[in-house]
Amino acid sequence: MGQSSTEIFIRNFEHGDMPLLRELYQSVTAKENATFWWVGDEDNWRNVYCAFENGKMVAKGQVSIINVVPPGRSIENNHSIYVNLKTISDREHDIALLDKVYQYLFTRAQQLKETLPKEYGTILCVGNDSEETANNQFFIQKGYLPLNSLYRMNRDLNKPIPALTLQEEFQFSHWNMETSSEERDYLDIEAEIWPDTPLGLNRLSEYKNNKLWTSMVICQTDVIIGGLMAWQEEDYGVIEDVFVRKPWRKRGIAQFLLTQAMTYLKSHQLQKATLMVLTTNKSALSLYESVGFYTDTEEIRYFTKLN
Repeated sequence: MGQSSTEIFIRNFEHGDMPLLRELYQSVTAKENATFWWVGDEDNWRNVYCAFENGKMVAKGQVSIINVVPPGRSIENNHSIYVNLKTISDREHDIALLDKVYQYLFTRAQQLKETLPKEYGTILCVGNDSEETANNQFFIQKGYLPLNSLYRMNRDLNKPIPALTLQEEFQFSHWNMETSSEERDYLDIEAEIWPDTPLGLNRLSEYKNNKLWTSMVICQTDVIIGGLMAWQEEDYGVIEDVFVRKPWRKRGIAQFLLTQAMTYLKSHQLQKATLMVLTTNKSALSLYESVGFYTDTEEIRYFTKLN
């Protein structure tokens, strides 16, 4: 991967780049609400491309498979691969720089697409804070179309957490999904709840590698009827994949799970919990607000079809 005539050099992220990455991160996140992906562990670095100019990291992009459609689903469903592309703050309008890194990301996305089941299509997506107008405009000019938008909701864990109880026929427990069979069971339920955006094993494995990761479920006899996952990112807690299966909804199950997750995160000295919810999902917004979450920022997502 050679040097161009503009003296910008692009290659995969390496160990020695960490100090330069931190400088880039500080530059990008000096603007509040920037959506910046960290590089992850070394296994992920083949999906991370960095642009250097005069010894400085001026841009970083990466790509990741996010949703994998399991067998037997409607042919209209698509796998989804996401990209994240950021420059230092004074180069956010530098289309030539963004485009150089994007070409690497697009090529890598095509390679990742070839690893996914062929009976479904694949979309390439990007998600940015609504205020990242220059970055959003870059992808719109590339032909990306609106996909959806999500609110990030926060909860102050120092404020009182309601003490809720479950109906007697339900059982609450942590589920570590220690076997591949248990992981498949979880992914089957997950795909039933979110047929358009199923998680897939790779993404589940990434979640499980996070600090303090746990899964919480509620069962009726041996049937899982609701669940969520929680973990630590940086200095705050994350709650993800909150679900209750249809026959058991509106019985306080999701609220109970959320209070358990918040109590768990607070017990590990975390001050804040955060989650994402579609801006159009009024019932979920109402649920989260009922246990003390409030809307913070909005992420807008765009997509293009990978042929």
